[in-house]
Amino acid sequence: MRSRRSPWNRRRDRDTAALLGVGAVVAGVVVWAGSDSRATISETAPPPAHTPAQPASVPAEFHEAWRAPSAATPAPVATAGTVVTADGGEVTGRDPGTGDVRWRYARDLPLCTVGAEWERALALHRTAAGCSEVTQLDAETGRRTAQRNGDAEHGTRLIGDGGYVTATGDRLLNSWRDDLVRSMEFGQVYAQVNAGYQPRPDCEYGTVATASGRVGVIERCPGRSGALLTVLKAAPEESDQPEQEFSQTLPERGAKLIAMVPGGSAVLLPEAEELVLYDPEGRERTRYPLDLPQSDLDREPSDGVMPTARGPQNVYWFTGSRTMALSTADLTPKWTVHNTRGAGTSMAGRYLAPVGGGLAVLDPRSGDTVRTIAVDRDGYRGPIETATAGPVVLERRGDEVVALR
Repeated sequence: MRSRRSPWNRRRDRDTAALLGVGAVVAGVVVWAGSDSRATISETAPPPAHTPAQPASVPAEFHEAWRAPSAATPAPVATAGTVVTADGGEVTGRDPGTGDVRWRYARDLPLCTVGAEWERALALHRTAAGCSEVTQLDAETGRRTAQRNGDAEHGTRLIGDGGYVTATGDRLLNSWRDDLVRSMEFGQVYAQVNAGYQPRPDCEYGTVATASGRVGVIERCPGRSGALLTVLKAAPEESDQPEQEFSQTLPERGAKLIAMVPGGSAVLLPEAEELVLYDPEGRERTRYPLDLPQSDLDREPSDGVMPTARGPQNVYWFTGSRTMALSTADLTPKWTVHNTRGAGTSMAGRYLAPVGGGLAVLDPRSGDTVRTIAVDRDGYRGPIETATAGPVVLERRGDEVVALR
């Protein structure tokens, strides 16, 4: 019995199959060459052997240990025993004591900003749509733990409250939970599905602050001579339907939200030269007169966040020429230190304030200066953002992070 001839035995058929195979390989290479994976460098590391602890007391002196470019971090980023620096399109995890690179994550896209929350680094890369690529990296290893496309604007900054992170913006705020699922959006929403969910989409936003699952923002709306202090839930029932805790009318359009704590909010009224405190329900509690230069009263942060630092006892507000200590209970002013260069940081039960020529060591309860530690800053005279990583003090000077030990 004659066997049936295969329909694919003809030479023409074999040539066609070969061409299809080659085409599939070429198409795969083209897709890979243009993919995010092709344009990404991810070099991870094992977790550090130990996390450096803060010293029992502030050292008698500090000297520069290392420095690195970090234009994309508005303030030094230190978490989980790692210092995170970011410049160009690259995020790096460094040893706090030596500055040695332990891990790095790089894209062929420029960074918008980098912050940290939940012992993870959060990087926003810029695309044609804005600061839309959000990547979460384990701070110890550099391993990518989550990624999403967001809607953050150019000029955004990330601020966290321990539970949620919010991206600031002139027209849109976004909040995410720890798996980068969006929990809240407020303002001019891109590609909005349901109309009418945003209460005031035509307003512009000033300063933003967060505390305990709440997001506060200064709204400047068309037709209003003043502003609004609006406080939102960071995680409403539906992410595209913002839920307001309150929206309080303010008498000045240039009002600025300084800080929030569970016990209330602090707002600067530049024209009245007053700091006004509001309770958690938005009721005005008290006013404090301010003796500040006009330049301090008028300054508006480009990223929507007033320069503050949180310590165990106080929230420290850098006005531009001095630093005010506000109670962590309800933001009541406690004391002021003059001629500072930034909001400072806490170390070994003391408060360190950057001043001309060094670091002032203060008692956080009274504001009394214990001593001043000389620091050579190579002639740098601009503002200084500070943080600590164990025994290391980190200073952001311009586009660099400098480690002192």
